[in-house]
Amino acid sequence: MPWMKWLPWRFFVRKFATSHGFLDPLSVMARMQRFAQPSEVAEPIELLRAGVIFHARALMNSKVIQHNLDWVWPYWVERQFDPADESFIPRAFSITHCNLSHRNWTAVGVPDCEEMPVVDPRGLLTPHYDGWSVDAWLMADNGEALVPAKVRDCEQQLDIREDNIAVITDCKLGELRLRNTALVEREASDSVCRLNLQGQSPSGGWLVVSLRPYNPEGVSFLHKVRLGDNRRQWLVEDKFALEFDRAVEHHLASDYRHGDVYLDLNNQGGRTHGECEVGMATAAAMFRVEPGQPLDISVKIPLHSGRHESQLPPSWQENLKNHCQLQVPDRELQFMYDAAIRTLILHSPTDVYPGPYTYKRFWFRDAAFMIQSLLHAGLVERAERALDQFPKRQKRDGFFHSQDGEWDSNGEALWIFDLFCQLTNKPLKSAWHEPVLKGARWIDKKRLQKDGSPCGGLLPAGFSAEHLGPNDCYYWDDFWGVAGQRAAAAMCDRDGLSAEGKEFSRQADDFQQTIDDSLNACAERLGRPAMPASPNRRLDAGAIGSIAAGYPLQLYPEKDPRLLDLAEFLMEKCFVSGGFFQDMIHSGINAYLTLHIAQVLLRAGDPRCVELMRNVARLASPTGQWPEAIHPHSFGGCMGDGQHAWAAAEWVAMQRNCFVREEGDLLVLASGLPPEWLADSAAEKPIRFGPALTRFGVITLEIQPGSTPRVSWKADWYHGEPLMHVRALGYAPVEVQHGQQSVELTAQ
Repeated sequence: MPWMKWLPWRFFVRKFATSHGFLDPLSVMARMQRFAQPSEVAEPIELLRAGVIFHARALMNSKVIQHNLDWVWPYWVERQFDPADESFIPRAFSITHCNLSHRNWTAVGVPDCEEMPVVDPRGLLTPHYDGWSVDAWLMADNGEALVPAKVRDCEQQLDIREDNIAVITDCKLGELRLRNTALVEREASDSVCRLNLQGQSPSGGWLVVSLRPYNPEGVSFLHKVRLGDNRRQWLVEDKFALEFDRAVEHHLASDYRHGDVYLDLNNQGGRTHGECEVGMATAAAMFRVEPGQPLDISVKIPLHSGRHESQLPPSWQENLKNHCQLQVPDRELQFMYDAAIRTLILHSPTDVYPGPYTYKRFWFRDAAFMIQSLLHAGLVERAERALDQFPKRQKRDGFFHSQDGEWDSNGEALWIFDLFCQLTNKPLKSAWHEPVLKGARWIDKKRLQKDGSPCGGLLPAGFSAEHLGPNDCYYWDDFWGVAGQRAAAAMCDRDGLSAEGKEFSRQADDFQQTIDDSLNACAERLGRPAMPASPNRRLDAGAIGSIAAGYPLQLYPEKDPRLLDLAEFLMEKCFVSGGFFQDMIHSGINAYLTLHIAQVLLRAGDPRCVELMRNVARLASPTGQWPEAIHPHSFGGCMGDGQHAWAAAEWVAMQRNCFVREEGDLLVLASGLPPEWLADSAAEKPIRFGPALTRFGVITLEIQPGSTPRVSWKADWYHGEPLMHVRALGYAPVEVQHGQQSVELTAQ
């Protein structure tokens, strides 16, 4: 607002604060900004807004949880607040209480439905985005109580069915057994979430379905709950919310002042209505369990999402038809690939989201990597639909905007547009033509003037959501910028726009030379070739951003000393429990960033790429998911979304590149497979991968293991057979002769 510029608002803010004994907030902010390079945007307003919402809830958590530890709380609270647990976090000077040790959950859903109910590690179901939850307990007549959030003996799995996915949670305590199965199904006019429960108690007891005023992030206000007149429905805030498959036999409700309904389960009176002015109402629907006889209860929760209008098929089976399939002897790696494919489908209803909950919003950064893997998986229509959303987010000046102050987005958008065209052998869509031209020109205009300073000619200082540190001129942004210019030049050349192609190619050459000159200065300053995060930084964990020059952008050759030295530094100084530990913001082990390093090693033919891949597999949850960052002791999530779709995308990309990858004009086959797979003479099935899209065409690989493994393939080339090498780890490399469709490998 213009009037804000001339009103002495800064004086009033400072005067009000200091007169009440507070620090001057403007002085504090000014001092904080001195730790970063001067930049247009101190921090994206979108992230500030999200952070305020996050900590507002966490502030509520601090006012509720620690004073009511006799309640049943989510699994993360039961562990994080337990002083005997390795997940314990002291609270003395923490203003807010956040889930920082078990940010793990798994989404269920159906393709193209925006609603993605999440299930926590003990079966707590949150059916609606950021809403209340449903839990299940088993109370035995002999006094034993099986409350999943409080027990350690629990198994959870992602059940991959022919035409659905479900999360199954099995808990036991002594002879008590409770199975919880959550899934989403389509009905005529809506999608519904189903919670199927089975309880068994030798002495008899009660299966309890409880409505909870919280979710995996903490408190989620619930003011009113009422059992319907037919005793088969719950009305929440006076609206139909949930239906049981039979009448409730005994019902209880409570409010904050009277405590959790869990504390009153022996009350014989019963209440059909609960109301709480502070928003902490709880309810329990109880069903009799006869001694030694299992009881099955089904709960249906309408998602009110309607039928999503989509030209893509509605079922899982149809969505997976003709996708790129993997067949390997390692059941764990096989499962994680299949789970990752479904994660990508679930998180791309139209836009692509890097998570079902905390990160259920859009970033160009995450989108570029996720769409790359959608293409690797052969899900072309889904990738194209996501790319069709990009032009809507472009500003008039050409900036592809998802967050302010982040200068990597244009390069990412242009790079993935070009990758789509190359992998599908399709021309640039007319609707993408103008956005590509405007986006490429924005990159050149955004660069700083070459003034001889360390950042001269690079992109401006910005806030990097790669969490590389305070605002700075990050090479991450520059590498994406030059890659975007090269992508634009390639698209223009293919589209017959030779003048624009030459313009963007010239700009890319100049930009690349500027980056290389800057890196040379860094190498001289640091005494080694490894690339730091920015020209102003020493080598630290933030340097992970510079790995992008090797993967996925391939701006430098396979064995470029700057890339290899950077990978060595990161593995030597920044690894915990076999994975890359990002000290900055994340303060956890990152599965997807570990795989970025593995991709650089894969390109270089370094067998440690397999070791890193296996390490990442070990860090996965039982449902085959990774949170954004992983706690080094509890191995639960400590940052971001509990199901990080970008991590799933990187798992797909890693498997693909282990089988087939491009290196310039060369197609490299079978370069990242564990040698023991190939040497297994007792293998019951061949190893298979495909049909896989490459820049040269579509290829399907089959490998017959044995003493002399045979690699064979079938391909449909776009423009003739490319130069191919088979570079299996532990075997002599083979240069494929023209017309060959199989080769035998010889151990080195």
